[in-house]
Amino acid sequence: DRQTLVAVLQFLRRSNLRESEEILRREARLLGDDLGGNVATVATSSPGVAAVAAVPPGKGEARGVGPSSGREPREVGSPCAARSLGGSPLCWDTRVGAVVVEDQPDVSAVLSAYNQQGDPTLYEEYYSGLKHFIECSLDCHRAELSQLFYPLFVHMYLELVYNQHESEAKSFFERFHGDQECYYQDDLRVLSSLTKKEHMKGNETMLDFRTSKFVLRISRDSYQLLKRHLQEKQNNQIWNIVQEHLYIDIFDGMPRSKQQIDAMVGSLAGEAKREANKAKVFFGLLKEPEFDVPLDDEDEEGENEEGKPKKKKPKKDNVGSKSKKQDPNAPPQNRIPLPELKDSDKLDKVMNMKEAARRVRLGPECLPSICFYTFLNAYQGLTAVDITDDSSMIVGGFADSTVRVWSVTPKKLRSVKTAADLSLIDKESDDVLERIMDEKTASELKILYGHSGPVYGTSFSPDRNYLLSCSEDGTVRLWSLQTFTCLVGYKGHNYPVWDTQFSPYGYYFVSGGHDRVARLWATDHYQPLRIFAGHLADVTCTRFHPNSNYIATGSADRTIRLWDVLNGNCVRIFTGHKGPIHSLAFSPNGRFLATGATDGRVLLWDIGHGLMVGELKGHTDTIYALRFSRDGEILASGSMDNTVRLWDAVKAFEDLETDDFTTATGHINLPENSQDLLLGTYMTKSTPVVHLHFTRRNLLLAAGAYSSQ
Repeated sequence: DRQTLVAVLQFLRRSNLRESEEILRREARLLGDDLGGNVATVATSSPGVAAVAAVPPGKGEARGVGPSSGREPREVGSPCAARSLGGSPLCWDTRVGAVVVEDQPDVSAVLSAYNQQGDPTLYEEYYSGLKHFIECSLDCHRAELSQLFYPLFVHMYLELVYNQHESEAKSFFERFHGDQECYYQDDLRVLSSLTKKEHMKGNETMLDFRTSKFVLRISRDSYQLLKRHLQEKQNNQIWNIVQEHLYIDIFDGMPRSKQQIDAMVGSLAGEAKREANKAKVFFGLLKEPEFDVPLDDEDEEGENEEGKPKKKKPKKDNVGSKSKKQDPNAPPQNRIPLPELKDSDKLDKVMNMKEAARRVRLGPECLPSICFYTFLNAYQGLTAVDITDDSSMIVGGFADSTVRVWSVTPKKLRSVKTAADLSLIDKESDDVLERIMDEKTASELKILYGHSGPVYGTSFSPDRNYLLSCSEDGTVRLWSLQTFTCLVGYKGHNYPVWDTQFSPYGYYFVSGGHDRVARLWATDHYQPLRIFAGHLADVTCTRFHPNSNYIATGSADRTIRLWDVLNGNCVRIFTGHKGPIHSLAFSPNGRFLATGATDGRVLLWDIGHGLMVGELKGHTDTIYALRFSRDGEILASGSMDNTVRLWDAVKAFEDLETDDFTTATGHINLPENSQDLLLGTYMTKSTPVVHLHFTRRNLLLAAGAYSSQ
């Protein structure tokens, strides 16, 4: 259109590209004196923010109607005008024929999309007009189109605020904020405090809302209906916002029902684009290394409870026989370098196999016993708990910046002797590992000092030689459990670090924090190996996949992302929670992920297909702990509502509908009632549950700090 053309010509003239200017002028049949005739300058309200207005001679305000006819310029500030040159807004200079093109920082560029776009007094009319249209449309379309209410409400409000129509913005907010879904309440609270243009500059939440397009998944029929309505009504204001700030993911097929949509929406930036969950994920388990298991005499000759001699089981000659076949969904064994097994690791694996042989098979008829570790008098505020894989030690992170390690077996915690004493030991003796420990240091509890803020995450290494802790002070610390001293402080996060976890194979670990990124580290590197960026708010929890090739992160932006450790790519985005995510658990077979959040719901995800496959309702408060039993038959969840709940995981994951159609469109059909999956609810007196752990024999351990209120 003419306005854009004029802008380009002026730019070419200013850049001394005379030849191009002439060619374009001839093509467009424009004469020299036409240049800049109809372009009125607008003083920009702040440096670096573009304002473009076109005022045809003899007309007041140009508010475009439909496609621009003939020589009339488009509507004021249309996306076309603002983005005519390589996406950078144009600042019109007062000298006719000069266009200033500035390289602007993100913030201004993003906010400049809100340049005056229409009559502020009509915004309420536009919005209520659309609202009326959607509410009167057919049921099948209404549910889908209702998704537009929230993003449009936010963007129209911000547009009014940005253009300093404060009273109109206030009345717009008051009139329509009650119509929004309840799960946007927290976001609306932030929004209501933004009442002046200046507030928008430094506000991170709002900047995210600006830079990331809000994603809506709508069927083609519903989309055509909307488009037709907006074009008939010539409601350019709303159409501009839809094009500028929303990403509409259109699919072919039946529109989705209200339940299907409600299950998936609620995150800060809408749903995930379907493209985001298309990449292949190797969710299978790695092959276990093979080695011989020595047979124990007492296993053979012991008698069972009734006094009958045990039936001799045919013993397997090696551990690997169980998983000789390579899982077709497993990553290649050497896809990422994993540490070699040490002799002590092999010994531990053997112990693990023996324990596993005595493991209780759980199920609806055979629920686990639960042993609850209550932290009493924890006035220093318990903020994190972890239990070693063999259930021999428990660690607590506290708000007074200490890390406390307890032995939960009769075996006390001992440190290694001093260097002088160690030199006297015979290094060849069989019990050298026992001799290096100093009996004088034996105690049930060790306190580790070093952090300078509350400790929000703790994690034992699989070999029980190390312990990780992360804190509000922005560091992750690695502690030795031989000397009970700090070995390294990893500095990379500039803000509080909310969670950290060791890889199931040791060596690697992950951390996530307030700076919205998760970092992958190796214990022997000072710098992170990978930085996983993409969340729009704090990364609140982190988890390694059992094969260590992937990392799941949960965030306060209400999404869960799965990252590939090899290349740092985000391979899955899961939306559906209505509050910040606080717990994650992979099923032992690596196929499924369970997530818990402040909304009190546990959601179940099929990783391979990238789909939500279940929703477990029952908790009434934030879910801080999730754990699958060792063979994956039962999912345990622990919450701030002082309960542990057990769910039937086998039933939850059986006969899933994961056909191609569902995968392509996201028409998920969740079972109406999750109560028949609930196997039991166990109350504590007044102790919120912050950690759960299944022992190798499937006894469930839970932990939390008694709260007296």
